[in-house]
Amino acid sequence: MDLLQRFALGEIDAFETLVRQFQGEVYGWIVRVVRDPGVAEDLTVETFWRMYRARTQFRAEGNFAGWARRIATNLALDHLKRRRPEQSLVDELAGEARPDPVLRREMREGIQRAFRGLPAKLQVAATLALVEERPYEEIAEALGTSVGAVKLRVFRAVRILRKRLDRFRSQDLVERT
Repeated sequence: MDLLQRFALGEIDAFETLVRQFQGEVYGWIVRVVRDPGVAEDLTVETFWRMYRARTQFRAEGNFAGWARRIATNLALDHLKRRRPEQSLVDELAGEARPDPVLRREMREGIQRAFRGLPAKLQVAATLALVEERPYEEIAEALGTSVGAVKLRVFRAVRILRKRLDRFRSQDLVERT
């Protein structure tokens, strides 16, 4: 009997083996979504707890990694919807070297505010596609939706971000003149 079959039957040793094999991948996936290592640790534990409780629903011939990502994504989405945490995006804007650190900090904070203001589903899709550069197929599998729906969410997120950042730039120009 293989490891996944033993897990589906509730064998604790099989579950522990799967946790050791996949905890790094699940944690990495969650931290990409929530952007907070401490929260990601908690959600990783919760993911494996839910997987163990739902083990009878897992098909032993199925894709364990995909199933784990799906559960982890749902937990991360729930977290984002509930808490809307202060998230830190990339510390440096790629390719831009601004001499004024105050201006850089203001721009970074404006981008973070705009990003945090996105609805959770758009925020997750945009984070995974644009920041983490994950393939659309992987994101779609984790979100339990189609590749087309992921592309649409990313498109909508980018459109909203552009509008908000244009307003930020316009306000910044007015304040500086």
